Amino acid sequence: MITLLLGGFLGATLVRLAPGYATSEDDLDSRLSDESRAALRQARAGEESLPRYYLNYLERLLHGDLGTTVGTHEPVRRLLEERFPETFLSVALGLAFAWTLGLGLALAGVGRAAVESGANLAAAIVICIPSAVLALLFVMARAPGRLAVGVIVFPRVYQYARNLLRRSAALPHVLTARARGLSPQRILFWHILPVSARPLLALAGVSVCMAFAAAIPVEVVCDLPGIGQLAWRTALSRDLGLLVDLTMVVTLITLAANAAAEFLAQPVRTEGA
Repeated sequence: MITLLLGGFLGATLVRLAPGYATSEDDLDSRLSDESRAALRQARAGEESLPRYYLNYLERLLHGDLGTTVGTHEPVRRLLEERFPETFLSVALGLAFAWTLGLGLALAGVGRAAVESGANLAAAIVICIPSAVLALLFVMARAPGRLAVGVIVFPRVYQYARNLLRRSAALPHVLTARARGLSPQRILFWHILPVSARPLLALAGVSVCMAFAAAIPVEVVCDLPGIGQLAWRTALSRDLGLLVDLTMVVTLITLAANAAAEFLAQPVRTEGA
């Protein structure tokens, strides 16, 4: 709980202390009257003192109130409920694509130098392209934007799985199985994969954080109405309250994914100790 609150408050503090925070686009909007500008400044007056703002935020949070947005005065809880399913779908489809492609190429490359070289080249090219550029390429190709999340995560999954399978294939019992003349398929599924299963499950937990981070630029560029797009618009509008809420959501997801990854990897560390 402490880590969760610190994540939200530190993120808000960085934005609050950033240069130009007190300046808003509404100050330059000629359509607004002086009274409207004064009302908008008054709405931000409670954010001038960070300690006082944090105390007020904690008091509202204890009553289950996540506040409202500054510009449209929409309840934050409703916004999160509407947008989180979109991000969940993007992350789920992206992870399914990344793991199917990454693990599939890693398995296909075991003992096949040509396949491994081609997969290494593809992963190296993708990992060098910025996430926003990849998302833009999907828009230009009119491809499903959600799959861009999978393309971004794919190189990490492939490289880790490839290295893990390569180490497992060099273990003594695998070499013994090859010396006895067992088929490559049997060696892979009966001697290599069982050893690599737990580390791969641990990677699955970490890849959730990767996919969630990749969803932010993808949703912005591809105009997908999820948490990532909301976070981008919140940063532009300098909505401090909503920023705290979103940072806490991201922190919670990260903590849960990392805890799951550590739990799945713990037996491996114990056996190797």
